[in-house]
Amino acid sequence: METEKQLYTISIYTENNIGLLNRISAIFQRRHLNIESLNISASEIEAVSRFTILVNMTEESVKKIIGQIEKQVEVIKAYFHTDEDTIYQESCLFKIKSDLLFEERQIQNIIKESNARIVTVNKEFFVLEKSGRRSELEILHRELNVFGVMQFVRSGRIAITKDKLKITEMLNAFKN
Repeated sequence: METEKQLYTISIYTENNIGLLNRISAIFQRRHLNIESLNISASEIEAVSRFTILVNMTEESVKKIIGQIEKQVEVIKAYFHTDEDTIYQESCLFKIKSDLLFEERQIQNIIKESNARIVTVNKEFFVLEKSGRRSELEILHRELNVFGVMQFVRSGRIAITKDKLKITEMLNAFKN
């Protein structure tokens, strides 16, 4: 019986060591699996980094990947969650010609309706920031693309779980 592919958010708590990103991405590469998005940041625990990886695969595959990731020496713990188990966001920035902001009333309406925020304005360009679900960001991108987007960048997913993770207690036990 073949299980369905779905989106999973993988959270990996690690020591911050050189080369770990390459080794983790190699785990996906060896299995010919695509990473939809990747974010690496500080975590809630001092001196511990957190990788947040978005993948589209079967539950069986994600469990195998977690097992491989946890074999890396610097990895403290790895988890996977469905969209229903997490609260997640992405962010993006748009760079657009300034004259459009003043000449195209529709752009002002798009900004207001999308809850985007103007980050900076100068004579040549203005920069918009929007955070939300990927679908919201894609709609805004489509609407602004009509007017011409000079630059666009979107972050990887950031996510927190609805349920409590045991990682903090686990690390505190190691310290004692």
